[in-house]
Amino acid sequence: MENQTVGADILLLEGLKVSPQSTVPVFVILLLIYIFIMVSNIGLVLLISMERSLHQPMYLLFCNMSVNDAFGSTALIPRLLSDLLVSATERYIHYIDCVVQAFCLHLSASSSHTVLIIMAFDRYVAICNPLRYATIMTSRMVVKLSASAWLVSFVMVLVLMSLSVRLSRCRAAIFHPFCDNASLFKLSCESVLINNIYGLGYTVILLGTSIGSVTLTYLKIAAVCVISKNKALNSKALQTCFTHLAVYIIMLTSGSVIISLHRFPHLSYERKLASILFHVVPPAMNTIIYGLQIKAVREKILLVFSRKTATVAGERK
Repeated sequence: MENQTVGADILLLEGLKVSPQSTVPVFVILLLIYIFIMVSNIGLVLLISMERSLHQPMYLLFCNMSVNDAFGSTALIPRLLSDLLVSATERYIHYIDCVVQAFCLHLSASSSHTVLIIMAFDRYVAICNPLRYATIMTSRMVVKLSASAWLVSFVMVLVLMSLSVRLSRCRAAIFHPFCDNASLFKLSCESVLINNIYGLGYTVILLGTSIGSVTLTYLKIAAVCVISKNKALNSKALQTCFTHLAVYIIMLTSGSVIISLHRFPHLSYERKLASILFHVVPPAMNTIIYGLQIKAVREKILLVFSRKTATVAGERK
């Protein structure tokens, strides 16, 4: 199936390669992780939307990240789970479905960076210009920044995928656990120079802007904290900025591992596993970090659980 000319829009997807003995444990673990990601992220969005005291720019921006995490996980994990239920020789996927999955995963990965950029800007304004924060970070500004983060990612990924879709195909096998842009243009026997150039430029611009803006933002925040010597300000900065920085470092580390493993062809299995973890670990960790580190969110979560406990106890009586 590797070198034949494609007549139908059906591809053979490698999927997640596990031994028959490991299939059930891996399936259960992935399913539990997916349930946790969806419940925690959707629960955080509902909590913020229902509690008026959390209707602040920082928490509303958290909603962007939670929606993106749930979106990216849904684009990946259900397909991995379904592929585990069939043999490796029967893991077929329609070309259109493969393109949609690749688009969604790249959009989710790109949006993670753009959303974290505007979250860094929010922290910068809150700490470096606290008196103007309410004037600058209005509800309209939050909506504009959120829409811009998603729109920039959407356009960049749309161009990326369009360059791959335009290519003719001479292969029908994807040697990857899921569909991504590289897997799609590797189906073609045509020159993919333009794809590689745009893909490299896309990565450099996205990562360069992301790392540069976050680094510059936190250097300015650190400078303000050192100069002010205000314990209350420093405590607030440490609490809120640590959360954002932790999320960013987890995401950046996960992506860096994949890029590093590309230099070692004999570690292709490890690279494929890392690519899955990139879309699984950050979404699972983000809500834990938000919930445990941000005091207001933690208090609201505890309050919700205490109400439910009290209700259950009252019903039993």
